[in-house]
Amino acid sequence: QDAFNNTDTCRYADVLLPASTWGEKEGTVTNSERRITRVNSAVPPPAEARHDWAIAVDFAQRLEKRLANSRTLSLSKGAKNSQLFPYTSTEQIFNEHRETTRGRDLDITGLSYSLLNEKGAQQWPFKAGDTSGKTRLYADGIFQKADGKAQFINATYKGTADRTDARHPLHLLTGRLRDQWHGMSRTGNVAQLFNHAEEPVIYISADDMMRRNLNDGDIVKVSNKRGSLVLPAQTSNEMQPAQTFIAMHWGSQFMHGLGVNALMPPVFDKTSKQPELKHTAIKIEKLALPWHMTVMHTCKNLSQLAQVRALMAQFTYASCGLFGRESEQSIGLLILRAAHAAPPETNLINQLDSMMGMTDDAPCLNYTDAKRGISKRILVEHNVSTGKPAVTGVRLMGETLAADWLKEVMSTGQFADEAHYREFSRWALAPLSAPPTGQKGRGKIICSCLDVSQNEIIENIGLGADLITLQNKLKCGTECGSCVPELKRLVSTHGQL
Repeated sequence: QDAFNNTDTCRYADVLLPASTWGEKEGTVTNSERRITRVNSAVPPPAEARHDWAIAVDFAQRLEKRLANSRTLSLSKGAKNSQLFPYTSTEQIFNEHRETTRGRDLDITGLSYSLLNEKGAQQWPFKAGDTSGKTRLYADGIFQKADGKAQFINATYKGTADRTDARHPLHLLTGRLRDQWHGMSRTGNVAQLFNHAEEPVIYISADDMMRRNLNDGDIVKVSNKRGSLVLPAQTSNEMQPAQTFIAMHWGSQFMHGLGVNALMPPVFDKTSKQPELKHTAIKIEKLALPWHMTVMHTCKNLSQLAQVRALMAQFTYASCGLFGRESEQSIGLLILRAAHAAPPETNLINQLDSMMGMTDDAPCLNYTDAKRGISKRILVEHNVSTGKPAVTGVRLMGETLAADWLKEVMSTGQFADEAHYREFSRWALAPLSAPPTGQKGRGKIICSCLDVSQNEIIENIGLGADLITLQNKLKCGTECGSCVPELKRLVSTHGQL
């Protein structure tokens, strides 16, 4: 279930029903502390969107009428109202649920909408007649069993469904990225949430990279008996030998392919019903894809992003996402990366240039080496508000060494002055993997909230900064805090002994 129609699972649905989202819902929510909170909607659902419970009730009542003559259900002749699912409000549903808890360890028969509205959130159990919930369960040593004792189940260990073997010698694990959520239906539209992990990759231990003669960025095919994915390899010190990792979030919106879940076994635990989506056995093959392309453009809206994503299927490897930060002019940088065995047809590149506004008549810096299959184009436009030139588009084909530092040029804004721009234009089309001025690139973004890079952090650690100093000076780790563990690792690794 998702409120948005851009998820990978939508293609499998027979019917899509517009539903309200969290800010439009009302009812109750229970957190992991057993605290039940009354929730009111902030805004009404838009257009034809309806609450989940209302959709379920409407469907059930219509189904009830169709089943009226079946053996299991009969309606009195001429009855005007439904006999089942008679709810017209969330309070009625809450009251029915409340009654099902009577006498159980989660008894909430003492709660009501009026009490929650008046006294605020309450912890369960909250039995009829109680004046407050219970802060700690089972403090009296009595459990909800006939003898009052806790029951421990001696579960027998069972290994994973997929086992490594000679054909599939590597373990593939999957899980979350720090800054993304589930299928990225929302987080995948926010540029700064890509800054820490820009594209789908498979993380591999240094030992396994060496054994397979792989370097960071090499394109590999990851496969097992259920399917395959094509994506870059990247060394990770967090991987043990024979372990690999691909984040679960990357689906067909962000890469050519269905994503890592398509490789996972279709099995689940018989007791908990938990699907086994965290592990499978794979093999990795290095692919010979000599033709590479990187396209970057100041993205005006999500429609432009969707248009470019539609082209990913034309390449053996492709990924498409955002980078940078949202501004008044754009939602961030759109980045398309692709690799193929040979250059694509000219009309495909022309189509891409047209989407990006980098046609032959646009104000572009151009370089073409037809013999080597290299074509580069950099779009430079004047910023309306400042009057200064700014790079708003880059298309590198056949040779992409400069992609990283050109990305930094685009994400940091316009040039300081005309001299700076002239120096840039002299070297922008050259096969340089570092900025021509000799300055270091920023490197990986560690703090997405405040846009603090790894190189900035390491430089300050080299000057004696500890975690507190970094937070005070650079402000990294002072917003959401999710980068603090990585900051601690950097201090431990690069700190002065």
